[in-house]
Amino acid sequence: MGGYGSGRTGYRQKAEECRTLDVNRMHRQGVLRAGQSGNWIWSRDGAEVARVGYHAHDGHLVLNYRVRLHGGPWESVIEPVPLVYAQCHYGGQRPYFRCPGMKNGRSCNRRVAKLYSGGKYFLCRSCYNISYASQSEPRYDRMLRRANKLRMELGGEPGTAYFIAPKPKGMWQRTYKRKRFEIEWCENQADHLFIANFAHILSTEELERLFGDDSI
Repeated sequence: MGGYGSGRTGYRQKAEECRTLDVNRMHRQGVLRAGQSGNWIWSRDGAEVARVGYHAHDGHLVLNYRVRLHGGPWESVIEPVPLVYAQCHYGGQRPYFRCPGMKNGRSCNRRVAKLYSGGKYFLCRSCYNISYASQSEPRYDRMLRRANKLRMELGGEPGTAYFIAPKPKGMWQRTYKRKRFEIEWCENQADHLFIANFAHILSTEELERLFGDDSI
């Protein structure tokens, strides 16, 4: 595997840019059963782009792979990852990884569902200070994304250029009214936030037209 930890200095990695190991998905596919071994493969458009080997033991999963950091030489890595199980309310057990990373000189040991390829090892988001792309979005973009999601839930098209879809068959009227109100509120907030963000490049006349006299 290559490219881990090759981000720009001062750049905060995004979760969407990292390959992940999902403990629940691996559990469903039988990877965590003691004695299981093989390769966990990532693919794109049907073609393999990366893989890690694994061997499951009682209480931990051993990963083995190759990594190249900052364009340097390829390096072989063997990484044991502890596994723990929590009892579910309705019976059975749910697996978690124990993050094997070190942070501020201490073992992380966070109980997590996913590990990320943010550097040489697979560690949790906290160890690599990884954020989601949505956390870097301006608030007006988050408002529009929420409104578009609700529009599509109602069976309509995303974007303010389209009418909000009529009530879907089987949906309660009060539920439809709540969703419609939230769409309109989010889009109204997005408009004001976007314009306010760029108010410094608008003329006094444009600000008066958009916000009224109270904005200046």
